[in-house]
Amino acid sequence: MEENKNIAVEETPAVVEQVKKTVLNASVAPENFDWDAFENEDVYGVDKSEIEEKYNQTLSKVNEGEVVDGVVTAISKREVIVNIGYKSEGVIMAPEFRYNPELKVGDTVEVLVENTEDRKGQLVLSHKKARQLRSWDMVNAAFNNNEIVKGYVKTRTKGGMIVDVFGIEAFLPGSQIDVKPIRDYDQFVDTTMDFKIVKINQEFRNVVVSHKALIEAEIEAQKSEIIGKLEKGQVLEGTVKNITSYGVFVDLGGVDGLIHITDLSWGRINHPEEVVALDQKINVVILDFDETKKRIALGLKQLTQHPWEALDANLKVGDKVKGKVVLIADYGAFVEIEPGVEGLIHVSEMSWSPRLRIAQDFLKVGDEVEAQILTLDRDEKKMSLGIKQLFPNPWESIREKYPVGSQHTAKVRNITNFGVFAELEEGVEGLVHISDLSWNKLKHPSEMVQSGDQIEVVIIDFDEENHKLSLGHKQLLPNPWDEVEAKFAVGTVVEATVANVGEKGATITLEGDVEAFCFSRELVKEDGTMPVAGEKLAFKVMDLKRNTKKIVVSHAKTYVAAAPAVAEEKAERPASEADLTKKAVKKINSNIEKTTLGDIDALAALKASLEKGE
Repeated sequence: MEENKNIAVEETPAVVEQVKKTVLNASVAPENFDWDAFENEDVYGVDKSEIEEKYNQTLSKVNEGEVVDGVVTAISKREVIVNIGYKSEGVIMAPEFRYNPELKVGDTVEVLVENTEDRKGQLVLSHKKARQLRSWDMVNAAFNNNEIVKGYVKTRTKGGMIVDVFGIEAFLPGSQIDVKPIRDYDQFVDTTMDFKIVKINQEFRNVVVSHKALIEAEIEAQKSEIIGKLEKGQVLEGTVKNITSYGVFVDLGGVDGLIHITDLSWGRINHPEEVVALDQKINVVILDFDETKKRIALGLKQLTQHPWEALDANLKVGDKVKGKVVLIADYGAFVEIEPGVEGLIHVSEMSWSPRLRIAQDFLKVGDEVEAQILTLDRDEKKMSLGIKQLFPNPWESIREKYPVGSQHTAKVRNITNFGVFAELEEGVEGLVHISDLSWNKLKHPSEMVQSGDQIEVVIIDFDEENHKLSLGHKQLLPNPWDEVEAKFAVGTVVEATVANVGEKGATITLEGDVEAFCFSRELVKEDGTMPVAGEKLAFKVMDLKRNTKKIVVSHAKTYVAAAPAVAEEKAERPASEADLTKKAVKKINSNIEKTTLGDIDALAALKASLEKGE
């Protein structure tokens, strides 16, 4: 250090000049200068203190703790030498300048005077402490003036990086490093970058910086310049930058444009990767752009001729075409007969069957099909196709193939509340109404058949115009009511079981599981009690209606029927006066609760008749 100090003094212009004057005044050549005499304060008659005073006048006056500007005079890997105009130069450790790798000799830097002279006579300076004293003011000034600052990335931390800005540790969020996602943060450690101060917390002295903001500002400037030169219909070369499910982003040299998936190809595609690849160079046409929102809509398919314009001019309605199913909806399927030329096969044109179905029942994506052109509109670029037209219409000869009364086997396709739809062949279906399924009453057709079952049917009627058939199943089976009608004729007395008893009457099970009904008034037993479920009694058939399949029976009529014979026998014997009186009294007692004013005359007449008989 002493060696550096001496060098510094000798190289100081003011000192050299003063020494020269002193030597000249002493009329002694420099090489003959008596340094011993100088140390003894006798320099050829000149006082040493006088020389020191003149020397000190050539130096800057500095105070410890003061921040001053200095000039870099030398740089090494370990040290930076700074001259502040003092009698010696200061040495600052090189790491204090690591935030500024571009530092060079001659640069002016601010330093803090820690000690004007240490034990070794060395001037002690600090650049880091000088920055720290002025850093908060500098940070606020840079923030307020929207200035770009340099920062040294010290280390990575959770969610980002720690950056040295003016000696203050600022936070750089990971999302603010670059416009594109960064996976490896370590590549930025120990590097110096430009930043923009985006947020300051004055209370806690927290600083947030962003490098991404500078890039975005530069990109926005480039965008504005590029978009200002764009024209609709202009063809440019670009690079595929990103591929998404909805389109492709293309770099046009500083600004990105989007090719929507519908503008990639005239044909239908499932994903843009089927047409382009990342980093691929492609030509695109400008479809539209918005200078305010900096958005550019691009097209790729527009650079080629529309397939409809190249469609065979001889193609007409009625011609047969082949194609591939590219899309299916419930209402139909889209078939591509040439790249970019599609036709719709409506579900109603897939089968001669009148039954409402969905397109997925007939076709699936990727199927190769043959169809007939039904309509063709070249101006609107629309085409409708049909499949069923390639097959004979079974309804044109329906009466010959399926005459009324003929018997066939059909497949149950659909079950509803009112009946069953059964398919005789592809395109020919008929309805078996619930009333024609069974001779017995059904609550729902599913009690008898299930979807997919084979069922024997007979043709009942036609509706050729609407492609409808009426079918029957019960007509192929014997009518059990023929036997019921013969077995349970009106007036027949049979033994039956009470199935269940309700408010209005009871359901009676006759032989052969035939059900009948007995009203409550006809259900009373001879002893005046009511039967219970499961009890067997004699019943008389009172009514049988074949069309409604209802049988009405009565238990009371089975024992009341014998009453006339008994009454006739008793009439042959004269009734005694006592018997007549007992019957009259019994009748009066049984009806006394029901007697009204209108019954008094009847009672009086009864009394008179009794007295007359007496």
